[in-house]
Amino acid sequence: MPSCCGENIKVSIFGQSHSEAIGVVVDGLPAGKRIDLDELAAFLGRRAPGKNEYSTARKEADMPEILSGLIDGHTCGAPLAAIIRNTNQRSGDYDKLKNTPRPGHADFTAQVKYHGAQDARGGGHFSGRLTAPLCIAGGICIQLLAGAGIEVGAHIASIANVPDEPFDPVKVDKALMDKVKSAAFPTVSETAGAAMREAIAAARAEGDSVGGVIECAVVGLPVGVGDAMFGGLEGRMAQILFGVPAVKGLEFGAGFAAANMRGSENNDPFVYENGEIRTAGNNHGGILGGISSGMPVIFRAAIKPTPSIGREQDSVDINTGTAVKLDIGGRHDPCIVPRAVPCIEAAAAIAVYDAYIDYIKEN
Repeated sequence: MPSCCGENIKVSIFGQSHSEAIGVVVDGLPAGKRIDLDELAAFLGRRAPGKNEYSTARKEADMPEILSGLIDGHTCGAPLAAIIRNTNQRSGDYDKLKNTPRPGHADFTAQVKYHGAQDARGGGHFSGRLTAPLCIAGGICIQLLAGAGIEVGAHIASIANVPDEPFDPVKVDKALMDKVKSAAFPTVSETAGAAMREAIAAARAEGDSVGGVIECAVVGLPVGVGDAMFGGLEGRMAQILFGVPAVKGLEFGAGFAAANMRGSENNDPFVYENGEIRTAGNNHGGILGGISSGMPVIFRAAIKPTPSIGREQDSVDINTGTAVKLDIGGRHDPCIVPRAVPCIEAAAAIAVYDAYIDYIKEN
């Protein structure tokens, strides 16, 4: 299973949803950088389950144990290794699912590819649980980027077709980003957030789930990060963002809406502002030709509805090939979008910091 990403910063994630622990190894971090472990714990806390009515009842502290790579709170040049112990598994919930693939999950494809050798409990290595170690690596990269004046922040753009106020694509407000990060429900508009929570509650009451869209901004990135073709910043970010299991779509700037524009509408005019070349708009999402333009990098990730739902679903018995009715049971989020917000920030930060190191080398 390929579980590594990055070129300068190599991130390797290990473990399964119900294994003794999950973890990450981050190789290539520069030595001498201070890592605030309290800040990292707070970041992981935003992703942790069991905190409210719209997340799974599975409770995990998600406190990382740093095994190597830090001395007195500073990176020492050695690979940083960290684990999170799994303490609240209920593997018995999955006994009846070994031979009956859950719709919307990787059960069937994993069974065929790995011939039954995969860990099927809780989705094993395919589980969203593996976004916790991703957030360890991403949380560290967020701190390192912040030290260079680069900020990463996201909010829920929509849930169940209920929209939030979008970020200003030209001048994203850092104070607003910080406010959203500290909010219990990460939306710009509290009114929109309340309506989203009502939509989640309605789906949960019907034994169903809902998905949504997360909008993320990277602010302060200088001109020149990234490269052409396959070294493009969008591609480097997309590879890691699609490693978040629930992500099913990605767009930068105007994204798919640009397909319905004329060039005169989509093009962002260049202007001088405070002695710097900028653009009047940001339909390009802060990236031109795979290279950062100095404008905020803006993208949106589509998050699918939680596939584990309380309704009876149709499946098959893999051994006999007969049709069966499947009642999943267990503890599941009626909407994973709120907990996915820091995961999107983490994935973006890993990719951006990895590309930023190239920029530092070149300049």
